[in-house]
Amino acid sequence: MNLALESYKKKIKGKQVAVLGFGVSNRPLAGTLTDWGAFVTVFDKKKEEDFSDILRDYKEKGIQFSLGENYLDNLKGFDIIFRTPGMRFDLPQIARALEKGAELTSEIEIFIKLCPAKIYGVTGSDGKTTTASLIYNMLEKQGYNCYLGGNIGTPLFEKVELIKPDDRVVLELSSFQLHTMNDSPHVAVITNITPNHLDVHLSMEEYICAKKNIFRYQAPTERIVLNADNLVTAGFLSEVPGKPVLFSSREEVICGAFLKNNHIVYRDTSEIDILPIEKIKLPGMHNVENIMAAISAVIPEVSTDAIRYVAQTFEGVEHRIEFVREIDGVSFYNNSIGSSPTRTIASLKAFNRKVVLIAGGYDKNLSYDEMGEVLHDHVNALVLMGDTARKIEQAYRKYTDEVGIEPVPIIRVFKMEAAVKEALSLAGAKGIVLLSPASASFDMYSNFMEKGNHFKDIVNSLGEQKETIQK
Repeated sequence: MNLALESYKKKIKGKQVAVLGFGVSNRPLAGTLTDWGAFVTVFDKKKEEDFSDILRDYKEKGIQFSLGENYLDNLKGFDIIFRTPGMRFDLPQIARALEKGAELTSEIEIFIKLCPAKIYGVTGSDGKTTTASLIYNMLEKQGYNCYLGGNIGTPLFEKVELIKPDDRVVLELSSFQLHTMNDSPHVAVITNITPNHLDVHLSMEEYICAKKNIFRYQAPTERIVLNADNLVTAGFLSEVPGKPVLFSSREEVICGAFLKNNHIVYRDTSEIDILPIEKIKLPGMHNVENIMAAISAVIPEVSTDAIRYVAQTFEGVEHRIEFVREIDGVSFYNNSIGSSPTRTIASLKAFNRKVVLIAGGYDKNLSYDEMGEVLHDHVNALVLMGDTARKIEQAYRKYTDEVGIEPVPIIRVFKMEAAVKEALSLAGAKGIVLLSPASASFDMYSNFMEKGNHFKDIVNSLGEQKETIQK
């Protein structure tokens, strides 16, 4: 019996519960809490008509709704408030409710408290989805019954009654999910930390502080995997309560995974040669680092054979340097997950020749200065769109002016259809077109998946010959 779960069911029964936000993870949350006897009210800024017919079934279960522009004005008289990850925890309406005695939590926080299985948590500015997926696949190959959730996979809250102590759970955790966390996973991984989400976080310091919650509450016997090559994560070593394990593509580490003669090696009490990086299916050094992070997380529980199998067969996650199609010798790749300069830089470096880059989107208040030299080294044309188009072009021109070189062609467009058409015309024989926005997608799309899917739909609808497109 899951004693923590049974205790929480008793606690929640009869309570007035607010669920803030009615997205993918909070929908099953609202239904499950209702099944457990809570009186649930859902708050969302969308209007009822924006949800089509999906509210009907929830209303039939007795769930109430506060919707529209002033939806949080009714946040009064609740015992427990479940915050959606992207919502600030210090909004005035929430603060007033807390002053009246309400408890603030979230779907993922309660799941971690109630889950009876060992949890692997992965966070980072870049690479967390791929690393979490690698860990999941390695554990599954070893024979564990596994669940993948958090920021990816399926919402796990409604599955908590099915999860057994011998199972394994892998969670991708964003800074928004970690912000108010007061529990840590048994195994924590931080792939890297670079400036990101500064449109929501008040400062870089707040962003880093949120990330630290993934290890802050660990026991001394639990495991924290850190990137030794990243100045921020390497600086956490003196703060971790658990066992630190490092990974590095630049130097040997005392405990963890590193590169030696182009082989991934894992060292602890002894040294294990895992595999040569030439056998890894995923392109780019950043993916070698993701694999080393995953190895450092799972190696106590997963055999070398299982690790090698996954490293050599795993083809990646959708929207991450995803090959879409070749048209008249031009290869199209979708990296819509590239929502920051560092992610786009990593994707550009994964190719061994220059590309036509489609970039730009919603502005998260990030600097693009670091992209200037990389664009010169890896791009033969730029197609820019969205709110950040000007900032990306300025960063590139600043570099070319400083070193006195001619810039590559730069085209500004307003829609993805035009971006694809211009990129195809610029690519040349056997060229590469890469969508990697270096920005979020919220200026034109709901999320990066929608942007990537739109790009793929356009590419897949094109004729086989460039001449047809260019008429």
